[in-house]
Amino acid sequence: MDFGLKNKVVFIGGSSQGLGKSVALELAKEGAHVIICARNKETLENTKKEIERGGTGEVLALVGDLTKENDREKMIAQVLKKFKKVDILITNTGGPPSGKFEELQAEDWQKTFELLLGSAVALIKGFLPGMKEQKSGRIITITSQAVKQPVANLILSNSVRASVVGLMKTLASELGPYNITVNNVMPGYTKTNRLASLLEKNPEMKMAINEIPLQRFANPEEFAAAVAFLASERASYITGVSLPVDGGWIKSV
Repeated sequence: MDFGLKNKVVFIGGSSQGLGKSVALELAKEGAHVIICARNKETLENTKKEIERGGTGEVLALVGDLTKENDREKMIAQVLKKFKKVDILITNTGGPPSGKFEELQAEDWQKTFELLLGSAVALIKGFLPGMKEQKSGRIITITSQAVKQPVANLILSNSVRASVVGLMKTLASELGPYNITVNNVMPGYTKTNRLASLLEKNPEMKMAINEIPLQRFANPEEFAAAVAFLASERASYITGVSLPVDGGWIKSV
């Protein structure tokens, strides 16, 4: 199936490893020009080389911290200088720390708001004018299954990611007239370094596999395939949805 992504310009947040990296690899295979970013230069450069080996488009690697306003502005400016616009924006960052309510400080909440909501708002503001001008675009946020069914000991993620979903649902209505689709993708338990770290800190989470109808954790490539579809021309009439890629873990109808 031709997804119509050849030569599309894609910005992917937090993409040197984990889910962001898997999405970058998938879209590069489809012929898109991929912009990746992360804080660690060495990891980022290694990922850039890996993407270039499997893709046909250009790969631009930007070192920066999406929680810092100056870094975000600098990266947006670099992208627009080189490509003039972004066709597909995929907002993504690492997850906030685990912990229960009384264990967390005000600083933890502020950092999480900037990490999850602040970064999404800034990137959308930066790239939206180009999408509106060309009257087309895709905005996709990588959130979590926790926005539909909270996960124990992840109160920061459960709370603030829900606000991102509210933002995206509202934007879907505002931007529909410009032929810009806005969607969330909700990964479930997926085999990444993030999941490995959570399982180490919270051994009881290993029992979650028993709550998944498919009885296994996802591979990152399976998640990336879902994002690629929403980014594609084939998904032109899908907007305002939160798509779970969770093996059936969410129990709500």
